[in-house]
Amino acid sequence: MNLKNFGWSEAMQNTFSALYHQQLYPARICREDRGLYTLVTEEAERQAKVSGNFRHTVISRSDFPAVGDWVAVEVPDAVSRCIIHGILPRFSQFSRKAPGSANEEQIVAANIDTAFLVSGLDHDFNSRRIERYLTLVYEAGVNPVILLNKVDLELDLASKIAETESIAYGVPVIAVSAKQGQGVEQIWEYLTPGSTGVLLGSSGVGKSSLINALLVQEKLKTSSVREADSKGRHTTTHRELVPLPNGAVLLDTPGMRELQLLASESALASSFVEISELARDCRFRDCTHTDEPGCAVKAGVEAGILDLERYESYLRQRKEIKHNRVEQDIHLQKQEVNRWKAIHRSLKQHHKYKK
Repeated sequence: MNLKNFGWSEAMQNTFSALYHQQLYPARICREDRGLYTLVTEEAERQAKVSGNFRHTVISRSDFPAVGDWVAVEVPDAVSRCIIHGILPRFSQFSRKAPGSANEEQIVAANIDTAFLVSGLDHDFNSRRIERYLTLVYEAGVNPVILLNKVDLELDLASKIAETESIAYGVPVIAVSAKQGQGVEQIWEYLTPGSTGVLLGSSGVGKSSLINALLVQEKLKTSSVREADSKGRHTTTHRELVPLPNGAVLLDTPGMRELQLLASESALASSFVEISELARDCRFRDCTHTDEPGCAVKAGVEAGILDLERYESYLRQRKEIKHNRVEQDIHLQKQEVNRWKAIHRSLKQHHKYKK
């Protein structure tokens, strides 16, 4: 295995050498299945699990390895599972609020260079959903590229491209057909050797089909969608790094039915550039763009400069982000308190046995 084809660099080697001793080796997480990891080392693809010490020192779910992470592993022998002892600092990471009731952060992918936001040109097309994915990508610090798949089904392609460009300022928009191979060659411009891309989008948009088109073979299983509403089954059930023939890697992800945002104001501002520009002229610096007098954003809506649906989408995202961040902070505080309680109980038990 050539780790350079998976994104390993001299800078990463220097960081690794400074953090870990010689008995540990670098590896990259390619897949995760309920706490069991598949990773690549210089020698081969291996199975791995985190060490006991690692498991007991983590505070939250986001501290565990994620697909795309570079890790330091112990390699006992040629057949045993590797032991993960640490994670190298992530230069980018995709986070969302974990599905369900737990108010914690889930790392969807780590160390990504380019995010391909895939939307189907059928009943799946939804500009509001694209806005949400853009906020997710900007928060991750990754360059977005929008892929409008299934051009063979869309008669009015120009209008869909124009609508997408109107909500994604400066973001490349590529019309493709994974089925026919149309436009796929343009994707290669963003998948240079050693780089890592990720495909994000709802189920049924054709993410696995796009990877198969890039590989020119049926490596990943695909499924059809219902014609009535273009809803697809979760063909991809796990996140997996797929090596490409030019030395890049591409991360395929399951369709996300639930995309709860964990983001910052700066990421939101990057998604809604025109609102950020209008906000500079608001009377109050902390204007919420709802009820304040002298709000330039609301004035823009009334004057027809800013689309009403776009404005309402901004307010919804801002409210959701604020709510999720507050809940996450409370959840992390509780986790930290419980962790220290467990440590104190362990110390008391230890002293009891010593007596």
